[in-house]
Amino acid sequence: MSAAVEALLARLTDVERRLVEHANAPIPSGLAEPDPGAEERWEAGQVWAHLAEFPAYWLAQAQRVIALPTHEPVPFGRVKTDVGRIEAIERDRHTDPTALLERVRTSLAEVSDAARTFSPEAWTRRGAHPTRGEMIVERIIERFIVEHLEEHADQLDALVQTA
Repeated sequence: MSAAVEALLARLTDVERRLVEHANAPIPSGLAEPDPGAEERWEAGQVWAHLAEFPAYWLAQAQRVIALPTHEPVPFGRVKTDVGRIEAIERDRHTDPTALLERVRTSLAEVSDAARTFSPEAWTRRGAHPTRGEMIVERIIERFIVEHLEEHADQLDALVQTA
């Protein structure tokens, strides 16, 4: 396993620790600041619902890029207006964060297990996202899973600080 993959897995472990701390604390009130360049402001329940939904989705998308036998970038992903994404957030926004954390932890274990099995060539397979363009699998995992988790942990941190 490369040093870059080991670093990604270490970041996953760290963000999981942060999320465990948040799940074990009272749910903060208020609305999180939107992602850079976005307008959506979420309450903590919406953040948790999204956290429980997206890691498994993006892992499956990375695995799809790896699995399709082509030398061209494989179309993958979704945008923020995706119906499945929106429905999952609305469906689970009132679910207890500790229950959602279990889903997050299951997904993170799956991401870690998969990352350990990807060949060096798999990490360099190319996908094409509808808005972000061409990306290699390593960047897909980093951006859509690791960085994304860190951003939402930051949102929860900020909600706690302003509550």
